[in-house]
Amino acid sequence: MDKQNKKELTARYKERKITGGVYAVVNSATGKMLVLSANDLQGSRNRFEFSQKTGSCINLKLRDDWQKYGSAAFRFEVLEELAKKETQTTEEFAQDIDTLYELWAEKTCIDRKM
Repeated sequence: MDKQNKKELTARYKERKITGGVYAVVNSATGKMLVLSANDLQGSRNRFEFSQKTGSCINLKLRDDWQKYGSAAFRFEVLEELAKKETQTTEEFAQDIDTLYELWAEKTCIDRKM
């Protein structure tokens, strides 16, 4: 890959639409869920799917159930999405995602524990 092509790819990556939000990793066997937030939901989904394919656990809080029920027992569920505005800084966007997470934590009466 030449330098110009690499620069173009980097620029396109930085200009892509970023969507963050709150998601849950749900254990279908038990109904338990772990609610998390991410500034890049697609990245979190990709990590989850990779973990399912390889059988590796994505979060230590899930480890025991992951080993007991297997990776196929878990699903990735988006609870709410938030698109980053062009005028927002990364820090402002992260604060909005944290606020959204806190609202979901209150709504579901859970903290970040499974």
